Amino acid sequence: MTNRARQSDRPSKTLAMWVIALGACWPLHAAAQASASDTGGWRFRGSLYGYLPSLGGSASVPTEPNGAPINVDADQILDSLKFMAMGAFDAHNGRWGAFTDLMYFNLGTTKDQSRDFTIGNIGLPAGTNAHLDLRMEGLVWTVAGQYRLVSDPALTLDALGGTRWLDLKQDLSWNITGNIGPITPAARTGSSSSKLSNWDAVVGVKGRYAFGDGNWSLPFYLDVGTGESDLTWQAAGGVSYAFSWGELVGMWRYLAYEMKSGKQLSDLNFNGPMIGATFRW
Repeated sequence: MTNRARQSDRPSKTLAMWVIALGACWPLHAAAQASASDTGGWRFRGSLYGYLPSLGGSASVPTEPNGAPINVDADQILDSLKFMAMGAFDAHNGRWGAFTDLMYFNLGTTKDQSRDFTIGNIGLPAGTNAHLDLRMEGLVWTVAGQYRLVSDPALTLDALGGTRWLDLKQDLSWNITGNIGPITPAARTGSSSSKLSNWDAVVGVKGRYAFGDGNWSLPFYLDVGTGESDLTWQAAGGVSYAFSWGELVGMWRYLAYEMKSGKQLSDLNFNGPMIGATFRW
């Protein structure tokens, strides 16, 4: 997909995400007014997850000062998850509360005879390939305040508003072989590192729908935001089973970023299953 196509899609994607978030809240507003208030006192939930996502995206890595940048398709290069850790914490006192979610990831791989790159956004001549070694390490941290809209045995729903921070470091080393033709020469062999620190404001909803005997429920989460990125959004949904101490949870989570023009990382997404345990006290 070209940069122009990505940019033309962004306004519609942004509008769609805001409609989803607002649409989830609006029909339940009346029910929220009629529901009983939560009892006072602090209640806490802490969660630990295992997350096994696939990664998509594209990045531009500078080479020598006068050379064209090397652009890589991360979803074609990054097929190895070295380490990922996730945790979440939720606190409520009456209808008000706070929520935080932290994800650490370390990904990378090495590809020989790869053509999953361009030099200065120009296609490669036939016979040109490279040995590529790409690593990405970073944090995604979401912090938000929340307000309980609906609270009853069958359904809980919280509106949330806060911020999300992306802190990312990427390292690329390359060794290009073959004739690169008229392309402005980049260093055929080298390495480069770049860093990105990105803040966005986010709004969203989260909650769960209980069914059966009340032990089984369907947790869900949705947020959307913008700021230093053009658009960021995430959605998660799944199933959980409650015990006296907490619950076991299985969900599918999708987290995406679309960056503003001029940044070395143009887009990034995580998509995959997660399994975890939540403890209540």
